[in-house]
Amino acid sequence: MASDLETKAKEAFIDDHFELALHLYSQAIQLNPKHAELYADRAQANIKLNNLTEAVADANKAIELDPSMSKAYLRKATACMKLEEYQTAKSALETGAALAPAESRFSKLIKECEERIAEETVDVSMQMPEALAKNDVPAKEIELDKDQPNLEIEAAPPKPAYRHEFYQKPEEVVVTIFAKGIPHDCVKVDYGEQTLSVAINAPGKEAYHFQPRLFAKIIPEKCRYDVLPTKVEIRLAKSVPIHWTSLEFSREVAITQRVNVSSVSASQRPSYPSSKPQRVDWDKIEAQVKKEEKDEKLDGDVALNKFFRDIYKDADEDTRRAMQKSFVESNGTVLSTNWKEVGAKVVEGSPPDGMEMKKWEY
Repeated sequence: MASDLETKAKEAFIDDHFELALHLYSQAIQLNPKHAELYADRAQANIKLNNLTEAVADANKAIELDPSMSKAYLRKATACMKLEEYQTAKSALETGAALAPAESRFSKLIKECEERIAEETVDVSMQMPEALAKNDVPAKEIELDKDQPNLEIEAAPPKPAYRHEFYQKPEEVVVTIFAKGIPHDCVKVDYGEQTLSVAINAPGKEAYHFQPRLFAKIIPEKCRYDVLPTKVEIRLAKSVPIHWTSLEFSREVAITQRVNVSSVSASQRPSYPSSKPQRVDWDKIEAQVKKEEKDEKLDGDVALNKFFRDIYKDADEDTRRAMQKSFVESNGTVLSTNWKEVGAKVVEGSPPDGMEMKKWEY
C-alpha cells in the first residue's frame, strides 16, 4: 500500500501537482515512517510549495534514517539557501559532495554559498554602525498605521496540540512548549541558522510539529533543549545580541532592532548624538581608576571593568559606537575607542597570548 502511494506521489510530482504529491507522500509516511526515501521526496514537494522549514525538517529526518543518502543533503541545502541560511546549506552540500563526488550540482552550489556568505559578511559590517546608533532607542511595540486599509481576516489555523511561549536574555532566547509527561525519546529538536524544528510524537497523543523561521540567526551548536515533567525547554543561542520583538521572522513588518550591550551601558541614561565633540582626559581617568584600585584593593578584572565603565560613561557618541562595534564583532576580545578605525571594517578577534580563536562551523 505504501509503495502504491509512493508511485502515485511521484506521478503527481512529475505532473506538477505538488499539493497532491505532498498529501500522498504524507499518507505513505504514516504507513512506513522509517523509509528515508519518502521524507527526502516529500522535502522536494515542500520546496516546490515554498514550505521551506518543513522541507528542512523532512530532509533532516531522511538524513537521520539514512546518513548516506546524498540527495537528502541536496534537498536540505536547497531549502536552506532559499531561507538564506548559507552556512548550514554549505555544510550539508559538503557532506553530500563527499557521498556523491560525481554529482556536479554540489560543487556549483557550494561556490554559490561561499559567494553569498561573503556578501552577507559585507552587508552586516555596513549595517552594524546604524544598528549601534539606535542602541539607546527603546524597542517599541509594532502598531498598525491608522491610515492603512483594514486587512482581510483569515480563517484561524487549527489549534496546536501544545501551547508555546518565549522569553529572552541578551545572549539567548528560551522557547517553552507546555507538554506534560512526554518521554525524552519522543521529542526531536533540530536547529538551523534561522530555523527551529520541533517534533513530539508521544504514544496515544496527537503528533506535534513546530517549525518556525526565527526572528534572527542563532548558533546551532550552542543551542540545547531539556525535556522536563511539564514542558520542553529550548535554549537558542543568539548569533548577534539584538532584541527579538517576536519569535518568528516576518518580511511584512519592518522591525526596529536594538543591540543589547553589557550591563555596563544598561545602567546609563540614554544619550543622544551631539554636533560638539566631547573631549575626555583619558590619562586622568586611568589615574583615578588606578588610585581607586589601590585604595579599594580591587581584583584585576574588576578594576579593568570599572575602567571601561568610566570610559564609556564619559565618552562621546563615536567612542561609544566604536566600543560597542569592536566588542560585538570580535566576540569580546577587542575594545576600541577609535570609530574612524573600526567603523569602516569588521573587527577581527584578538585572543590572549597562548590561546586561539575557534571558528564555529554551522
